[in-house]
Amino acid sequence: MRRIPPEQLQRPVQAYYDGVPNYLVDVYDWCYVNPRRARLLDRNIVVRTLLFLQDQRLMRSYLERIRPGSRVWQVAHVYGDLVTRAARAVGPHGSFHLSDITPIQVERGLLKLGRMPWARVFRADAGSFGGQGKYDMACSFFLLHEIPEDKKREVVDRMLASLAEGGEAVFVDYHRPRPWQPIGWLLRGVNALLEPFAYALWQHEIQEYATNADDYTWEKRTFFGGVYQRVVARKK
Repeated sequence: MRRIPPEQLQRPVQAYYDGVPNYLVDVYDWCYVNPRRARLLDRNIVVRTLLFLQDQRLMRSYLERIRPGSRVWQVAHVYGDLVTRAARAVGPHGSFHLSDITPIQVERGLLKLGRMPWARVFRADAGSFGGQGKYDMACSFFLLHEIPEDKKREVVDRMLASLAEGGEAVFVDYHRPRPWQPIGWLLRGVNALLEPFAYALWQHEIQEYATNADDYTWEKRTFFGGVYQRVVARKK
């Protein structure tokens, strides 16, 4: 875990692959690892298109839970302006920590948050991120559907373990669509071609990935005919 200073951002293309898990390179090189493509895709319009115009609604479902002056861990970088908005919601009296395992995503986060002294960016695996103390909130925004089953468990457990007393973990991600929702049929094809780890969230509740799920209360809200979900976990 370390903060990457801006002067280290210039690097050869191959360096963007150093230390990146094999599954990320194999499945998501086209959008999250290759630096040229990542810079091209890091736009609000891309996020809006991929989320079928539901992006603002889903972002608000996370942002509305941030208390000014709190300590927040954003588990992975998100394209568009979400991390900037989240850091601003925290404000200068709090702390906003962003972690990501992929060098280009760390770079993008630094470029967005570099002028906010209360925000820090770390290169770290979400399943083992140590952070700095406990957090009032840990948020995974469309991360779980992109990682294998064993990694889902690691990330959920790490997020829950990172919470301070009274803190909460927020998961915004895909969900099994209602039978009448036509987007569900489109997503079946997309998942088969591009998102091999996503279908698991149609089959399992997020709390099933928590080792000590009974120690927490779980609240779920679905959106857009069941295509998306926000799950909030709080320690009992």
